Amino acid sequence: MTNHSWAVVDEYIANALIPADAVLDATLKASVAAGLPEIQVSPAQGKFLHLLARIAGAKSILEVGTLGGYSTIWLARALPANGRLVTLEADAKHAEVARANFARAGLDKVIDLRLGLALETLPKIEAEKLGPFDLVFIDADKTNNVGYFDWALKLARRGTIIVVDNVVRQGAVVDATSTDAAVRGVRRLYERLSAEKRVSTTALQTVGIKGYDGFVLALVE
Repeated sequence: MTNHSWAVVDEYIANALIPADAVLDATLKASVAAGLPEIQVSPAQGKFLHLLARIAGAKSILEVGTLGGYSTIWLARALPANGRLVTLEADAKHAEVARANFARAGLDKVIDLRLGLALETLPKIEAEKLGPFDLVFIDADKTNNVGYFDWALKLARRGTIIVVDNVVRQGAVVDATSTDAAVRGVRRLYERLSAEKRVSTTALQTVGIKGYDGFVLALVE
């Protein structure tokens, strides 16, 4: 199958199983209009995260990498009435667009967006005793994946789910000689996960409108 075929099937799945949503559509349009990179999760992936959070009964969620807030909204909608979501974004422009999207979605009181480099913000979250989180979604720069995972584990509890996106890199992850910083960052994450006894982990390859990639799913034991 070609990339085009993957995209067509992905669109079919979304049309069949994911009802039209004016808020999510507006979130994507606002992000594009602001010139944000179109690297957010697909609708099917967003719904997957939403369902995963619901299956886990998540009341507190941590997201590393907000972008325009598309995945954030999917996750926040899975929370119960007293739930909370903390999302971390390093880019001020992205944060501005995301905050407007959260307000439009009626979720600005549920979502706590922290602006700054995540590796500097995460220690503050620990100091504020905002953990443990029930679900952590990591979708930021890949070079710091290991650092993000280590903090996710520190802010977790037994039963916490950790999801890391973009861990296949169009198949480049198998290239041990790659000089691509993102690929090297993902490979370091696999090495870290293989040595970590506190989590049970797998990774799945994905295809669709976002191309060929995949995600890691880890359960803290």
